[in-house]
Amino acid sequence: MKEQNILNNIAEEMKKLPGHVGFYYKNLVSGEEFGVGADESYLAASVIKLPLYLHILQQAAEGKLDMTQQLTVTAEDKVPICGALTLFSGDVTADIRSLCHLMISISDNTATNKLIDFCGVEELKNSFRAMGLEKTILNRKMFDFERAKLGLQNYICPKEIAVLLEQLYRNEFVNEAVCKEALDILLQQQVDHKLNGKLCNVVPVAHKTGEDDNLSNDVGIVFAEEPFIVCFAGHGTDVYRWEDLMRRATYDLYAVQQK
Repeated sequence: MKEQNILNNIAEEMKKLPGHVGFYYKNLVSGEEFGVGADESYLAASVIKLPLYLHILQQAAEGKLDMTQQLTVTAEDKVPICGALTLFSGDVTADIRSLCHLMISISDNTATNKLIDFCGVEELKNSFRAMGLEKTILNRKMFDFERAKLGLQNYICPKEIAVLLEQLYRNEFVNEAVCKEALDILLQQQVDHKLNGKLCNVVPVAHKTGEDDNLSNDVGIVFAEEPFIVCFAGHGTDVYRWEDLMRRATYDLYAVQQK
């Protein structure tokens, strides 16, 4: 089956899913692009942690923050898992780099909220815009139910996230060292049942997931013979079927390259 046939099949399957689902693909060698609702906004869940992480790396590279600075997580800071910090008894002190690693590799919500507090929501909004993000917006912390009741949600746009991923791949986000650091931790993603669910580590996948009730996202770079970006975002959908499509589609896009 050819690449375009696989992409067309993905689009056809997406039509059969309920809710708001979007997909973006780019072959980083040929430049072939394909999207379904790729320019639209979707509830972010934990994928919002990726541009937050890139903001912090950028600030550190510019000398505006120190990744070794220690922050203390108190009982009042702790929110439900994903993550590990909420499981520790008492206060927990960790440096900013460690909190970033927890935020990305195991999607730690408490680490995320501590970093959002440290950076400030308005600063992050401005930084996201400076990155070229228009529809990818951070409005609140994780588990901030009061702001959620006011309709303040976090959003991502698959194509915008893909642009950031391509910048990392091409060493074009800030500098090569920043790109390497970001990709290294994305490659250590432990929530690994979607993009990598059928690939089973046959090739490296640098990615960030997000999930909530009736919501599932996964965005990343698959380091196949011809590396490619896939960004899936969907809410109000049938998560079982949507994640099954993510697994099969990512595998098929890898397998079509095999001789």
